[in-house]
Amino acid sequence: MMISSLLSAQTPIQVKLAEEQVVNEKAIIKRWVNGDEYREATLTIYPASKPNGQAIIACPGGGYAGIAVSHEGHEMAEWFNMQGITYAVLHYRMPYGKHEIPLQDTHQAIRYMRKHADELKFQQLGIMGFSAGGHLASTAATHFTPETRPDFQILFYPVITMKDYTHQGSKDNLLGKNPSEELVNLYSNELQVNEQTPQAFIMHSSDDKSVPVLNTVNYYLSLCKHGVPAAVHFYPVGGHGWGYNENFPYKSQWKIELEKWLKEIDL
Repeated sequence: MMISSLLSAQTPIQVKLAEEQVVNEKAIIKRWVNGDEYREATLTIYPASKPNGQAIIACPGGGYAGIAVSHEGHEMAEWFNMQGITYAVLHYRMPYGKHEIPLQDTHQAIRYMRKHADELKFQQLGIMGFSAGGHLASTAATHFTPETRPDFQILFYPVITMKDYTHQGSKDNLLGKNPSEELVNLYSNELQVNEQTPQAFIMHSSDDKSVPVLNTVNYYLSLCKHGVPAAVHFYPVGGHGWGYNENFPYKSQWKIELEKWLKEIDL
């Protein structure tokens, strides 16, 4: 699809990714997201009016059972656009026992964005995720081919591991109730980091009762072990799932820190 004709309107562009991917029909099960029937992967792109050369694909959370597309997705578009960043929200399919489905959608979104990089006027493409979407983003950052490797990763209170300190619901929904040890290790992303893993910006609240902060701690240690640059910000309170909500007490701080980090990325 040619999108150049749509850019001048500066309105969101919605792309159906299924047109260019292998679709597993068993994974397209009737679900509801914000009142709408949800059957296929889509990418909603918010082009920046004054592009600075960066783009970000956001993966909202939802425990691999649904997608929190508002405060962990679309509500952030204006803020990123104001910085000159083209922003896209990925509505990925749920796995329902097919663990490869969300990552397949993420890889396809990366391919699509890179295919249209000249039209959208960016050179750097990052992946961002929240909670289980943070697991998906970190999976994309550790399971990639040369054409699907993100340039950087941004993680909000991410599920990282599938081991003891995981978020059990995300694990069950992605891998099933009795996954093999091999599969658990494959999706425990602290074990999958290497020297090619893209640099990271990570945020987590110390009092998060849903996704233990050890997810971020051990991922950070693994990144450091492999020489991958990483900025990590721990907040004393805030719990889980704050996204772009106004009631998170450190919203202004993380916005300042993330904006600064994005401006200083050296690839």
